[in-house]
Amino acid sequence: MTSTPQQPLGSGLGPATTAAEAVAGLDLTGRTVIVTGGASGLGVETVRALRGAGAAVVVPARDTARAAGTLGGIGGVTVLPMDLADPASVDAFADRFLAGGTPLHALVNSAGIMAAPLTRDADGHESHFATNHLGHFRLTLRLWPALLRAEGARVVSVSSWGHRRSGIVWDDPDYAGRPYDPMDAYGQSKTANVLFAVELDRRGRSSGVRGFALHPGSIVTPLARHQDAASLRRMGVVDEDGTPVIDPSRNLKTPEQGAATSVWCAVSPRLDGLGGVYCENCDIAPLVPEGAERADGPGPAFGVLPYAVDPASARRLWEMSERMTGVSLD
Repeated sequence: MTSTPQQPLGSGLGPATTAAEAVAGLDLTGRTVIVTGGASGLGVETVRALRGAGAAVVVPARDTARAAGTLGGIGGVTVLPMDLADPASVDAFADRFLAGGTPLHALVNSAGIMAAPLTRDADGHESHFATNHLGHFRLTLRLWPALLRAEGARVVSVSSWGHRRSGIVWDDPDYAGRPYDPMDAYGQSKTANVLFAVELDRRGRSSGVRGFALHPGSIVTPLARHQDAASLRRMGVVDEDGTPVIDPSRNLKTPEQGAATSVWCAVSPRLDGLGGVYCENCDIAPLVPEGAERADGPGPAFGVLPYAVDPASARRLWEMSERMTGVSLD
């Protein structure tokens, strides 16, 4: 199987599509999906849509009591303990899931942090890179037997348009010797999410495991906890009163709209046999050159930058991640 072109399919859906609309008409009974970050922000709406279509959903969470309370109104969701920043916790969750023998039809890696102050995990890795990328890398590889068992599975990485803030700084991904910028650190981790999907798809497609990355849109959720009101106003995502701005044409979305592309990537039949691409607005996104401006207004063009889908960089990141985590598929 060859790689999928990074160009729109013409899915018929769009920026205003909701997660419920993305699964409309699908019966997911008998499918199991794990959603990291499933008890917060977009993750909640991702879980709601998947459960509404009949999927069995497992949500790993640091605070299981709080997660169960948040998801209690949805019903039928299994909440299990896991901390993405703690390798032992990730391993324990994976071992517990694998012991059940359940096939894993989709893994939606939705958890993340943004614009956090400089902190490090127990291994000394910068927190955005450790949580947003390395934690999900470890989890995915540890769950690989369950993905294979599904005989057709997808791994969905929730990235961001913020990937344009930074490529991978290969000689210092952990900010050991360069000045720390929280949004650049976030951007680097979001680029890593896309590159991970590219290489995962190359390695997994012959076994039926496909990889996707996506930009959900700009949505004010608890992800923005480290940014003050003035910063959010400058970004244009809230108005002068602090109310979220909703304008799907500019990728400013409700949580229900923001979760749509995650759900679409996880289960849409339109993506059967495809993979290794970055998506937005429930379609494969276009490839855009650095510095490209929008045709319909001011600001950078939407889409994915070439460095985030470069196959050689994807392979390099995978090998670096193996060294950093000590985990591999071999």
